[in-house]
Amino acid sequence: MGIFDFLNGGGTPKNTTKTITLPFLPKNINELLAIPGANLQDEFSVAALCVAVLCNWERDPQSTIEMLNYLRGPQPMSVMDQQFIRDRLASKQYKTFSFFRGATVQNNYTPSMPLTIDVSTNPYTYQNENRATLHLRSAGADSLRQIALRKKPSTGQWFVTEIFLLSDIRTPAAQDPWA
Repeated sequence: MGIFDFLNGGGTPKNTTKTITLPFLPKNINELLAIPGANLQDEFSVAALCVAVLCNWERDPQSTIEMLNYLRGPQPMSVMDQQFIRDRLASKQYKTFSFFRGATVQNNYTPSMPLTIDVSTNPYTYQNENRATLHLRSAGADSLRQIALRKKPSTGQWFVTEIFLLSDIRTPAAQDPWA
């Protein structure tokens, strides 16, 4: 689907925000598969599931890699992808929790319950056919963060291709020496 499809009324509206509610944060592939949206038919749910899976990194990197590989489908994580996540989340697991509603710098990025994430589109989200770049807000950043997905037409499933969520954000109050 391209940008011109929107002009003709096709696809998702240009600026849409969808709220995804997660029953829990998965700790392994079986728990991930039990979450609504794990059939990967909805790109908004896949983006939210990616954040939820990344929240498990500090607890169990190997299970997190297994879950991320499921979300990546035909293109599993490379050693370089794994190293990137390890480097970005080293002593900074709070980054992943910052995407949930209720998380703030002041409360050390502790999300509200139930766990909800807002995932948004913009006019450029579906610029290329079978691809989407969705946007998520981190409570510790001034600009939206992105996650890129690709649709597999034969199954209708959306898979994560790029994770642009892990740049540094404001330090949580409890860890900030200047707070």
